[in-house]
Amino acid sequence: MFVPVADSNPLEHVRRPYVTYGLIVLNLAVFVLLQQGYGEAPAQAAMLSFGAIPAVLTGAAVLPEGYLQLPADLALVSYMFLHAGWLHLLGNMAFLWVFADNVEDAMGHGRFLLFYLLCGIAAGLAHVAAQPDSEAPLVGASGAVAGVIAAYVILHPHIRLWVLALAKIPLRVPAYVMIGGWLALQVWQILTASDGETAWWAHLGGFLAGAVLVVVMRRSGVPLFDRDPSGGRGGR
Repeated sequence: MFVPVADSNPLEHVRRPYVTYGLIVLNLAVFVLLQQGYGEAPAQAAMLSFGAIPAVLTGAAVLPEGYLQLPADLALVSYMFLHAGWLHLLGNMAFLWVFADNVEDAMGHGRFLLFYLLCGIAAGLAHVAAQPDSEAPLVGASGAVAGVIAAYVILHPHIRLWVLALAKIPLRVPAYVMIGGWLALQVWQILTASDGETAWWAHLGGFLAGAVLVVVMRRSGVPLFDRDPSGGRGGR
């Protein structure tokens, strides 16, 4: 498993990736203030109230009385700002920190925010389709982040990244190697069903949505697959 640390890919169209910064701050704030600030029971209540529960979304179940009940379409947005724990949160934010700024640069602030939300919604719908009777709440930014890394690898496949292999060994590899390995892991987990606690279909759904949406949502003139592996910024 690779954990991204940094890339060498300067911004070209925006001075600062304000939406990326805002998303990271919002995710951290929701986790600290809503999920951590009032004890274990309120944290679980937040996940039930604001998470995307497939059985509730399909009408096969209803939330217990006393829990906040959002319309289904809003639950498909709110779930992506909740996390199951600090490792879940920090892992997602690491991916967002490394990859999202360049995707925001390629799209512009407003379109990137819409792109991020659409990828998260697509991820939630993929999870619901895969487990329509599940009563476990889906939470986390992973599906939306999967869309971001799909866009990144389509825009900048040869940019070299610093990553931690097995979470401890520093390596410098092209983006397509790191992200290709990540994608292969998602597919492997789906085929083997070896980890029932992780929403692997949500990751794949978000990735596929990002791969499609980046083609139509990038700025006019921004190329796809724009780095030459033999030189240019991809070789730095």
